[in-house]
Amino acid sequence: MLHFPAVTAVNWHWVWLVAAAFLAGVLNAVAGGGSFLSFPALLGMQILPVQANATNTVAIWPGQLTSIAAYRDDVRKNLHSALLMGAAGLLGGTIGAIVLLNTPQKTFMRLVPWLLLFAASTFAVSRPVSRALERLKLKRSAQAAAGQTHAPRRVPLFFAVVVVSIYVGYFGAGAGFLFMTLLALLGYEDINAINALKVVANLLANGIAFVIFIADGQVVWRYCVAAMIAAGIGGYSSASLARRVPQPVLRALVVVIGLGMAAWFFVRQ
Repeated sequence: MLHFPAVTAVNWHWVWLVAAAFLAGVLNAVAGGGSFLSFPALLGMQILPVQANATNTVAIWPGQLTSIAAYRDDVRKNLHSALLMGAAGLLGGTIGAIVLLNTPQKTFMRLVPWLLLFAASTFAVSRPVSRALERLKLKRSAQAAAGQTHAPRRVPLFFAVVVVSIYVGYFGAGAGFLFMTLLALLGYEDINAINALKVVANLLANGIAFVIFIADGQVVWRYCVAAMIAAGIGGYSSASLARRVPQPVLRALVVVIGLGMAAWFFVRQ
């Protein structure tokens, strides 16, 4: 009898982990921001903060891997830029993962609410920034019609992507929008090319972090496998949701969740 409350608590933690990972898979597939749910759920399993972040990265990465197939034609059309983005992603992701592994647990835990706040704020400004980028695209189109061309600026892009990829290797939530903003600002106009190049950089930055975290023994596999399966099922089942729920509503939901999680961690500290 004395053991029943403890068993019940552990079971509820497992239930929340699976549910949060499933919802994270849904969000990642249709809007992004799934880590706002999966990372706190892993922390709730009473594992160290750095291990929770590493485990979360490994759990959600296979879901990102499938997204590259949808853009394979666009990657092929923009192969030189894809190679540049991939190299920058690998370099930055490596640096970010190594910095994370050398961050003291207490220091990282103090940074968690700020990281969540930054990521949620990034999602919050995505709509107005997207409108500004659309106006920039129209301006460039008018200039192109007048004979002025704007070739993509690849050298500044490489170093900017390295910086964002460091963040990806360290934490990563909201990085997809940062990649898309950089690409648009530095001369890329085709939305399919922008999405494809974003996926390449994000996939490789997270992928190298995936390898480093596993090699360093930071992944708690009993939680990782459960979260990975649940996130995969969530991502697979998200197609109907993406068609039914408007993107602005989904983005607003992500922002509310992210800000709520940031506030919760601020209060805890």
